[in-house]
Amino acid sequence: MSSSPSVGFSFSQALSAQAAKSVAPVKEAPPVVEPATQITQEAILAANNWQRGEVKLHCVEKWNETHNVVSFRFQGLTPVKFNFKPGQFITFKLDIDGEKIYRSYTISSSPSRPFSLVVTVKRIEDGLVSNYLADTLNVGDDVTVTGPDGIFNLVDIAADKYLFLSAGCGVTPMHSMSRWLCDTTTDSDIAFVHSAKTVNDIIFADSMASMASRSQKFNLNYMLKSDENSQVLTDKHEATGFGIGRLNLESLIKLVPDYQQRTVFVCGPESYMADVKLLLAAAEFDMSQFNQESFGESSAMGVKAALESNPSTEQFMLSIGDKDIPLTGDQTLLDGIESAKLPIIAACRSGVCGACKCQVVSGTFKSTSQMALTPDEIAAGFVLACSTKITSNVQLKM
Repeated sequence: MSSSPSVGFSFSQALSAQAAKSVAPVKEAPPVVEPATQITQEAILAANNWQRGEVKLHCVEKWNETHNVVSFRFQGLTPVKFNFKPGQFITFKLDIDGEKIYRSYTISSSPSRPFSLVVTVKRIEDGLVSNYLADTLNVGDDVTVTGPDGIFNLVDIAADKYLFLSAGCGVTPMHSMSRWLCDTTTDSDIAFVHSAKTVNDIIFADSMASMASRSQKFNLNYMLKSDENSQVLTDKHEATGFGIGRLNLESLIKLVPDYQQRTVFVCGPESYMADVKLLLAAAEFDMSQFNQESFGESSAMGVKAALESNPSTEQFMLSIGDKDIPLTGDQTLLDGIESAKLPIIAACRSGVCGACKCQVVSGTFKSTSQMALTPDEIAAGFVLACSTKITSNVQLKM
């Protein structure tokens, strides 16, 4: 598996931008014009590529994928072609009840269809952001996002033959990847096994069936708790494969006999990914070809528990530019950065998304997650602020 460093949060860029804002005159925002008159077909076709950074999006379509999953289609408030790596995510910057909230969601559309961007959100019980978006974000509304980010993608991870394993809303990056491969590299060898509770819980069922029907090298399969109503899926694509219950080695061999020769991409709930990883390791799969991505509250709770397992009250100093911030050994870098009101995006707060990436230039620390970091970044001292505590005085690079 090969990977290349991704561009993360930069204190120098953020602080420079903050300083510029304090001295530069504030320009008045252009008047908001109804999309029908603001965005013409000619303007869309002439749009520039989206460069990584902040962009304002306009919601042009909203629909239900399942009973608890909603998709939103966005266009740039100023026309833009969305250029990103299939599998990457964006981070929403929201104001909910007066509190600034950041949350990352995978892009479920493909850059091969660049004139709009689709994000798919699953409601989570008591989930602050997922329910807020599902209930209050509607066609005609604008949102601000940053990105794209993420090394779980088809560009940074090279492969000849693909095995996509997903469960629940973990299907979103796989859908983006599949769409990209089917649109651009039409002879791609794809095996897909998606796990869901019931037929009615399958996200993108129509779209996946359509892609599989057009390509003889797209092997589409589902693992369901029961095969009730499975005829609905074979009506969409007659070659759809099935297994009952949780994914195990026997069902994997049946559905994808050559899984050992494939590069694996896994996304879904933490328990699902842990089971898949153990399954493949026990089968002596080459784990250098194993790649996973996850978002969710379970990840955040896992990092929180790990950080709190050995609490420390010893005090150290965190230095960022001309600021010195006292921190106990029980506080994260993110705690210190936010207490000093320095600009940083903390989307997942679980060591997954990589939005809070920063670079330690001196001092010692301990991290519970390096999931979103490349080997080169780790060697250069990059850490995830949300899952890192300092064990001495530390200086961060501006």
